[in-house]
Amino acid sequence: MRVLILTPTRELAAQVGESMRDYGRYLPFTATEIFGGVSINTQISKLRKGVDIVVATPGRLLDHLQQRTIDLSNVDTLVLDEADRMLDMGFIRDIRRILDVLPKKRQNLLFSATFSNEIRRLAADLLNAPTEIQAATRNKPAEGIKQIVHPVDRSRKRELLSHRIGAENWRQVLVFTRTKHGANRLATQLMADGLEAAAIHGNKSQAARTRALKDFKAGKVRILVATDIAARGLDIDRLPHVVNYELPNVPEDYVHRIGRTARAGLEGHAVSLVCVDEKQLLRNIERMLKRDIEVEVIPGYEPDPRIKAEPIQNGRGQQRPNGQRNGARNGAPKARGGQRHRSQGRPRRAAV
Repeated sequence: MRVLILTPTRELAAQVGESMRDYGRYLPFTATEIFGGVSINTQISKLRKGVDIVVATPGRLLDHLQQRTIDLSNVDTLVLDEADRMLDMGFIRDIRRILDVLPKKRQNLLFSATFSNEIRRLAADLLNAPTEIQAATRNKPAEGIKQIVHPVDRSRKRELLSHRIGAENWRQVLVFTRTKHGANRLATQLMADGLEAAAIHGNKSQAARTRALKDFKAGKVRILVATDIAARGLDIDRLPHVVNYELPNVPEDYVHRIGRTARAGLEGHAVSLVCVDEKQLLRNIERMLKRDIEVEVIPGYEPDPRIKAEPIQNGRGQQRPNGQRNGARNGAPKARGGQRHRSQGRPRRAAV
């Protein structure tokens, strides 16, 4: 094994592995993916046959290291993909444990669509005299994305979403929520409205997640409701519409979410349904973008000015001040990347 690629989510690991096989079809190397939610024995069998490139999530890679089913002693290239997301999800301790067993002399590459100050510190810590290659303006969405905000009361968001999908005949829509419970609830409500929908998040089995994403890409499912598990790196061909049903707590995540549309030079449509609770989150996003996002009030869905802002739930039933950042950068619960081992003292990571 010569190359190790670390990704924050199973879906991204699977996509990178597929791309490796596509682009390297006529090249003399083999690649495989290892991630949680599926049988580890199948992965062990592939590793025993010998591979050149392994694409892995940190948690499952540590499982293999613990069972001595993988050998990293010959790795000469380490890639950290979507590094900022791995930092947000609490993987830094796992990454450091992996670094401890890698050869000291190797090529390191760190990829991230957004570069916060925390990521720059991580790069300075992990990389030796790194060269920075910037392919686009920092934290800037693609030019082909038409962004728009629809102000609406929190209790009427689902009604407005169904109305817009039906009235505009949107055929493929990726909708983002903050929480797993919210994704399930919204998918169920949209189904009750007669719209074919599926939810994808960390509490779903890997088979269910794979099936939902496959059906959405094939057009069998009209609406995919997702947590930020689908915001990073996933390439959905010609996806026309992305909806922020709830704005993300971290402004940079907005760029990742809407970046699922307008890929490969195409045009796309990014809609954000914003209630009174989220005004500060919207201001934070616009400050990062250094521009105001167009606002359009849909007739019949005008916000009620008498409704007061309420604290936003953080996903564990806890409240936090509106617009306050959370996570490893921002106070959000850490996310699982694989199986948890209490005896090893690994930090708790709640799946996204």
